[in-house]
Amino acid sequence: MKLKRLREQLGMSQAVLAKRVKVTQPYITMLESGAFRNPTLDVLQRLAKALKVSVGELVE
Repeated sequence: MKLKRLREQLGMSQAVLAKRVKVTQPYITMLESGAFRNPTLDVLQRLAKALKVSVGELVE
């Protein structure tokens, strides 16, 4: 998942992204590090919206 790169391109902190997506900052950390790999479709859609990309772009 390109989560960290996309987030950093927008100059967004993990905390800000977490707040926008309505998840915890540690959850974002786990997604970025690969410690957690299976977010729900709902979370993927909220991440994509917050990062201004499609779900496909986020997971490719």
